[in-house]
Amino acid sequence: MRGEQQVEAALKSYEDVDSWKTVIFLYNAALKEVGTKLEILNDEFQHVHQYNPIEHIKTRIKTPESIVKKLKRYGYETSIENMVRYINDIAGVRLICSFTSDIYRLAEMIGNQSDLKVLSIKDYIKNPKESGYKSYHMLVSVPIFLSDSVVDTKVEIQIRTIAMDFWASLEHKIYYKFEGNAPEYISRDLRECAKMVSELDEKMLSLNEAIQECILQQENKANMDDVVENVIGNRTEQSKLQANGTEG
Repeated sequence: MRGEQQVEAALKSYEDVDSWKTVIFLYNAALKEVGTKLEILNDEFQHVHQYNPIEHIKTRIKTPESIVKKLKRYGYETSIENMVRYINDIAGVRLICSFTSDIYRLAEMIGNQSDLKVLSIKDYIKNPKESGYKSYHMLVSVPIFLSDSVVDTKVEIQIRTIAMDFWASLEHKIYYKFEGNAPEYISRDLRECAKMVSELDEKMLSLNEAIQECILQQENKANMDDVVENVIGNRTEQSKLQANGTEG
C-alpha cells in the first residue's frame, strides 16, 4: 500500500493542480524511468554479446475510458484513489523480442535492477490464457524523485515475441469489435492460430540455436586452422631449418 499512499500524499501536495494531471504526470515519469533502464540494458547486452534482445519498446498510458470501464468491471466507484489503488496497468511498457529465450533473459535482467521493485509476475507463456494469449507480465514499482518527495509508481511490463504480439494485437481488435462476446467459431479459430504462433516461436528458436551452433563450429574450426598454421606450421618450419643446418 506504500506506493498508493505516496501517490495520495503527492496529490494533496498539489491541491492547486488538477488531480488527474498530477497522476498522469507521475505515470509518464515512471514510463520514462523504466524506458531509460530498458534501453541501457539493451545497449549493454549489445556491447557485451553483440546482440540486441529487444526488437521494439512500446509505451502507453491507459485512456480514461479504459480506466473507468475496468473500475466498473471490478466493482469499484470511479475515483482517482481507486484508480491508483486497483488499476495496475495504467502505465504500460511492452517489450518485443525475437525469441522466447530472450523473454526470460530480459525478465531476469529487469528483476536484478536494485531500484525497481517487482510486485508480481504472471507467466502467460508457461500458463496461457484460455483464449490462447501468451505473454510475460511483470508489475514493478519505480521511485519517482520529486522536488520534495519520492513516489513509488507502478508500471506493468509485458514481454513477448514478435509472433505473440502479432496474435495479441489481432485478438484485441477482433474482441473489441464484438465487445468481448465473439462467436465461438471465431474464438476457436483464434485458439488454433495461437497454437500456430507457438509452433512458429519454437521453430524459430530451434533454428536460431542451430545457426549459433553452426557459427560456433566455424569459429572453432577457424581457431584450429590458426593454431595449425601458426604453431604447428612454425614447428615444422623450425624442424626443417634445424635439419638443413645439421646437413650443412
